[in-house]
Amino acid sequence: MHQPYPSRGLAGLLLPFLMLAGAPSAQADGAATDYPARPVRVVVPFPAGSGTDSSARYVAEAVAGQTGKAVLVDNRPGANGFIAAQAVATAPADGYTMLVTTNTTHAANASLFRTLPYDPVKDFAPVSLVARSGLVLVVPPDSPVHTVADLTALARARPGKLTFASGSSSTRIASELYKMMAGVQALHVPYKGVPAALTDLMGHQVDFMISDVSPAMTLIQGGKLRAIAVTTAQRHPVLKDVPTMAESGLPGYEMVAWSAAFFPAATPKAVVERMNALVRKGLADPKAAGYFGRSGGEPAPSSPEELAAFVRSETLKWARVIKAAGIEPE
Repeated sequence: MHQPYPSRGLAGLLLPFLMLAGAPSAQADGAATDYPARPVRVVVPFPAGSGTDSSARYVAEAVAGQTGKAVLVDNRPGANGFIAAQAVATAPADGYTMLVTTNTTHAANASLFRTLPYDPVKDFAPVSLVARSGLVLVVPPDSPVHTVADLTALARARPGKLTFASGSSSTRIASELYKMMAGVQALHVPYKGVPAALTDLMGHQVDFMISDVSPAMTLIQGGKLRAIAVTTAQRHPVLKDVPTMAESGLPGYEMVAWSAAFFPAATPKAVVERMNALVRKGLADPKAAGYFGRSGGEPAPSSPEELAAFVRSETLKWARVIKAAGIEPE
């Protein structure tokens, strides 16, 4: 499969870290001592109300609470995350612009598009993983679909006629994986974000969607959407009565989304480490488990090096899923 950036081997992947390691120590130490001295902007590639937005706002509040400096969330949805990712990749590498994003921009897009306006490895300095969470298959409450088997039967009775929404690569690929494993066809309808997709689902503009749990949860609880199945290997802690996709007749089905924080590539190592410490401390707070747990997620702090390795492994995993689903890069 065509890759949008050339393979540089281990040395190439480690080059940003090696370059940072060689930066003048006095300058790096000074940056860490004074940082942050002014507001930090957190750019999010999805709209307010999305699962990624929820993660970003927790990080913003946690960092602001520890530093006494404002942390502002800047939602820049659209173009499969290109707009936000490119904005951060080209921002000054001073620690005052940070991307909180997902596997959409930093794993899946590498296989979904022939070329990218940013390089997920070369253009970013990993800070920390933030959270992991599952997804949920939802339909309008008056839909004839009550189970995955119902959806499969309906799709087979109307080949290529059913429509499904997506608001991110995670939500799209989760549905594509369902189609592949169930042996059905359905038409993909993309949206700039999950909230807009859920609105059209409730309005019967599309037939089904596999959504982030966080933005769908209130709608499920309010009877505006029906939860059919969750994508995690085990039942979701906040949707205990909803079966997994595997329990619903698709053994081996599992799809998990994640969020993580990144700086522009040339950000000084000391600043990266300072933000990593702030994020990790915030995610270690007991309230973090409750915050993310309400939507079925869990905090997942990491070191910058662990995040870099995780992104590489996730890129390969998503490439395999996308290739198996028969999706051609655009």
